[in-house]
Amino acid sequence: MTPGGLSETKPATPEVQQLVNQVKQEFERRSGMNCRVFTAIEYRTQVVAGIMYFIKVQVSASEYVHLKVLQSLPHENLGPSLVSFETGKTRDDPLNPF
Repeated sequence: MTPGGLSETKPATPEVQQLVNQVKQEFERRSGMNCRVFTAIEYRTQVVAGIMYFIKVQVSASEYVHLKVLQSLPHENLGPSLVSFETGKTRDDPLNPF
């Protein structure tokens, strides 16, 4: 993948779910939602100063959100940070950059 280029959409991995778990509390605080379900479904990545993840997350039986999460470079020793999000998504909504 070239720097700045966006990857193809891929099924979520355990590593992506771990990122989602780490930003769940911040998402709930900023969105005002309380999510019993918070399951990563699929994702795309973009190489920036670290890796930007665009992740589709299931938050209820029929509702999804898209998260934009930055995983900093390893030498910065920082965890993932929630950059932004989009709510009101469905299972079929494409995972596009935002």
